[in-house]
Amino acid sequence: MAKRTGIEWTEVTWNPTTGCDRVTPGCDHCYALTLAKRLKAMGAEKYQADGNPVTSGPGFGLTLHESALAQPYRWTGRRTVFVNSMSDLFHAKVPLDFVRRVFDVIRDTPQHTYQVLTKRSSRLPKVADKLDWPANLWMGVSVEDNEHLYRVDHLRQVPAAVRFLSCEPLIGPLPDLTLDGIGWVITGGESGPGARPLDPDWVREIRDRCATSGVPFFHKQWGGRTPKAGGRSLDGRVWSEMPAAESA
Repeated sequence: MAKRTGIEWTEVTWNPTTGCDRVTPGCDHCYALTLAKRLKAMGAEKYQADGNPVTSGPGFGLTLHESALAQPYRWTGRRTVFVNSMSDLFHAKVPLDFVRRVFDVIRDTPQHTYQVLTKRSSRLPKVADKLDWPANLWMGVSVEDNEHLYRVDHLRQVPAAVRFLSCEPLIGPLPDLTLDGIGWVITGGESGPGARPLDPDWVREIRDRCATSGVPFFHKQWGGRTPKAGGRSLDGRVWSEMPAAESA
C-alpha cells in the first residue's frame, strides 16, 4: 500500500528508490536520513544492511526497489503521490532506464497525480528529451537559498505538466527569484534538533512574488523543534494554494 504522510501538500508517498546523500546545506538536517535510521531499527525491509545500508555518515545507500514499481497499479481511487520522499529519482546512481520505468508507471495510472522533487537539477536538462513526460507528473526542485536558484533555470527546461519549487528548508532569502514558467511554490522552515530559524520576511517576499505572478503559494510550516511546532499561519492566514494540473 501507499504510505499515508503528514506532508501537507500531498496525500501518500511512493518510494521506488531509497537512499541519498548530502549535496548542499539544505541537506544538513535531512529528515529522510533520520527516518531511515529509525526504520532500520524497526526492521523495515528496505532499510536493512543487505539492501539499503543506513550509516552514521552523510547519507544512506541508494537502492532500487523493483517490487515497488507494481504498487500504484493496486491503489484505488485518486491520489496525490509524492515520489521518493526517501530518495531522489534524479540521483546520479539511478539509471535512466529505471527513471523511464517509473515514468511508465505514472503514465499507466493517470487517475493519480505524481509529484517528483529533486536537488540534482543539473541532470534534468541532460535527460529531459530522453524521457516521455506523463501528463499527470509534476516536476519540482528544492531551492533553499539564493545560491541555488540555478535549479529553477534547469527546471524550466523540463516539459512537465506543472513545474514547482519547494523552498524548504528555506535557510536564506530569495531576492533574485523569478517565476517565469513555474506553476507552484511551497515554502517551509526546518525542524528537529538544531533547526535553523525561518525569517517571516523571506516567506512574505516569496508569497508576494507569487501573488504578482499569479502562481499558487503554499506555506507548509514554520518548523522548530517539531515540524508542527510553529504552525502554518502567515499574517493570519493558512496558505494552501495548489495548481490545476493543466495550468503549466
